[in-house]
Amino acid sequence: MEKVIVSVFLSMLLGFVFLLIGLFLGVSSSVSSREKSSPFECGFDPVGSSRVPFSLRFFLLAVIFVVFDVEIVLLFPVVMVVSSCWMWVGGYLALSFFLALLFGGVVHEWREGSLEWED
Repeated sequence: MEKVIVSVFLSMLLGFVFLLIGLFLGVSSSVSSREKSSPFECGFDPVGSSRVPFSLRFFLLAVIFVVFDVEIVLLFPVVMVVSSCWMWVGGYLALSFFLALLFGGVVHEWREGSLEWED
């Protein structure tokens, strides 16, 4: 128990020290110019706004990709367990429920039209 308390104290102390070092070293000069605060454009003056309109459909498709990418990460250990035949009936039911939930999400996104790219 003492080792845990000492390690927690040391990690908090080390974090505080790094925070103070960052505050002292990160203080920038008060001289800021227009060129320093503008985005870097290869030496040219910035053309237009840096806030370009972003396609909401692309964002939805990216979120769907991330969700199904995480789903693959969650299914990989299950595939390894199923291949070694050490999975119980409850595990098969949980896997079936998870896959049904994901399939329902795909069907919902398909009906909603989020998977179609045409305008």
